[in-house]
Amino acid sequence: DLGGVDGLVHITDLSWGRIKHPEEMVELDQKIKVVILDFDDNKKRIALGLKQLTPHPWDALDEKMKIEDQVKGKVVVIADYGAFIEIAPGVEGLIHVSEMSWSQHLRSAQDFLNVGDEVDAVILTLDREERKMSLGIKQLIPDPWTNINDRYPVNSKHTAIVRNFTNFGIFVELEEGVDGLIHISDLSWSKKIKHPAEFTKIGENIDVIVLDVNEDNRRLSLGHKQLEENPWDVFESVFNVGSVHKGTVIEMNEKGAIVALPYGVEGFAPNRHLDKEDGSKVKNDESLDFKVIEFSKDNKKIILSHTRIFQEARAKDKAKEASAARKEEMSTRNAVKKVKDNVEKTTLGDISALAALKSNMEKEAKAKLEKMSKEKKTTATKAVAKKEEPKAEEKKEEVKKEEPKKDDAKDDTKEEDK
Repeated sequence: DLGGVDGLVHITDLSWGRIKHPEEMVELDQKIKVVILDFDDNKKRIALGLKQLTPHPWDALDEKMKIEDQVKGKVVVIADYGAFIEIAPGVEGLIHVSEMSWSQHLRSAQDFLNVGDEVDAVILTLDREERKMSLGIKQLIPDPWTNINDRYPVNSKHTAIVRNFTNFGIFVELEEGVDGLIHISDLSWSKKIKHPAEFTKIGENIDVIVLDVNEDNRRLSLGHKQLEENPWDVFESVFNVGSVHKGTVIEMNEKGAIVALPYGVEGFAPNRHLDKEDGSKVKNDESLDFKVIEFSKDNKKIILSHTRIFQEARAKDKAKEASAARKEEMSTRNAVKKVKDNVEKTTLGDISALAALKSNMEKEAKAKLEKMSKEKKTTATKAVAKKEEPKAEEKKEEVKKEEPKKDDAKDDTKEEDK
């Protein structure tokens, strides 16, 4: 009450510091001095201030205060992104949540501080003109990445806490401020893990081995499967190409089926190798024999086939039949050859006798031919003679008939001569 005219002192103008209620600064009927800040003639309002009667605390801030100095204050406000610390009435600094811990995992400021807590902090930035200050509390403890190679050398084994999942791996915390990543491919030697949530849970402990230390990026590369010997060295001899194993289909997809094999290893059977002997397809959760048709130790891959088992069985049966036929044919050929060899041996033993026999037979045949030829000639001569006899007699008669004619002709000649 200004004497018939009312004025308002806003709560932010009562003190340079933060207050929750005006009662922290004034009481009813208390007489106070104020400063007129604004006057609205139209609305008949007067804005008043109490804190303006004293210098701004930033102006009174110790000139010697500088960056890296350690200060003490009280938490007055907490937000998700940080906490405001009052180091003097009206002078506040912000501690961002990233400056509360060396850990790389994002958290809320409530995980570290509460309103009213008295804290020590280090000045990180100081802007007197803008009246802003940033503080940090993690700087009061040693940086855990100092001498990190001495505490976490490569191949050293440790227990970590699972802090977060990603599609490509698990982020774990070895200690406050020391984080590491286990890539999804380094979780298991034999199981194909699609997401880390299949393997563990956030907040659980997990044993790890250090694979690599990246001090610049403050990140450790860790492994879990490397704590055990690589079973693929053994799998190479167990699941060699051509071997047959009992497997259970645990998942089907467009390309084929994932098959659980003995010793906790998994294999993959393409669709074309899932045909059964009766023409049907292999189904999920079905247990069958599978044949290893491809093994890759480097790629941790086993390719399986159920179809090959009965296909090759049929091929073996056909091969047996063909082999039996070939054996029978060879046996027959050998028997024939043996007979021929015996015949040849017998013939060779009697070759001289046969030659003599052949010569005698040729002589006898020649003699018979000559005899037959002579007989044929004699018979032909007799036949010709018989045929010629009548003709000879006819000639004789003709001669006899012609002799008188010759005599008459001679007489005629003689007469003419005369």
